[in-house]
Amino acid sequence: MPRHRSLGWLTVVAPVGLGVFLLLGWVATTAPGTIPRTQLPTPLAVVRELADGLVIHADLWPYIGTTLSESLLGCVAGFTVALPLAILVYRSRVASAAVLPFLGATQAIPAIALAPLLVLWIGYGTGAIVALCALMVFFPILVSSVVGFRHLDPDILAAARVDGAGPFALLAQIEVPLALHAILAGVRNGFTLSVTGAVVGEMVMGGRGLATLLTVQRDAVNTAGMFATIIILAVLAATIYSLVSVAERRWARYENPSTQGES
Repeated sequence: MPRHRSLGWLTVVAPVGLGVFLLLGWVATTAPGTIPRTQLPTPLAVVRELADGLVIHADLWPYIGTTLSESLLGCVAGFTVALPLAILVYRSRVASAAVLPFLGATQAIPAIALAPLLVLWIGYGTGAIVALCALMVFFPILVSSVVGFRHLDPDILAAARVDGAGPFALLAQIEVPLALHAILAGVRNGFTLSVTGAVVGEMVMGGRGLATLLTVQRDAVNTAGMFATIIILAVLAATIYSLVSVAERRWARYENPSTQGES
């Protein structure tokens, strides 16, 4: 039996154990007479905020929908530009030589630092926030896609060309499917950055999402509400990350059926 199968239980027990340990530490830290509630709320207070906002009054859902839609739109926009550019860099030596040096330089500039410029160019509101999300998503998808294309098996590509596959057929039927694992990895990382971009964008450019709610809660010194909002953001990013990871694993199994019995 493979070693990774015999330790499969560890992937469940370890995070659950760590979560219980952290929760107990949180409860102990917020015992009466320790830290003021305005600095660190109790877990029960945070649960009450979540229950009130998600179930009882259900007034958190419009904020969640706004932040999620901004993140998704930004990710789609970034992907729409990044993937064709990755194909161009992979296919053209001239494009590769021209783009890659600038790509390295632009990655050194935090996309968040561009938020004030986006306000001047686009204005406040959803459009500027989506543009910021797209910028944050663009680079991870581009880099991961280029790496995926450049690691394709040259023998497979040569055999396809011998069989008469043209450039477009080769791209659609061979190159993109074989590089899809790397492309999805870029999308997975980009989605989580897109949530970050939406939060920062709402704080700088205005908006009606979770970051706006977080600002209101900060001004009201509602620490429990801030914790609840941050937890929702973390769950949102983790859910998107997990969904793309599932799609990535399923594609890997489809691509290599012999590995299905080993997962």
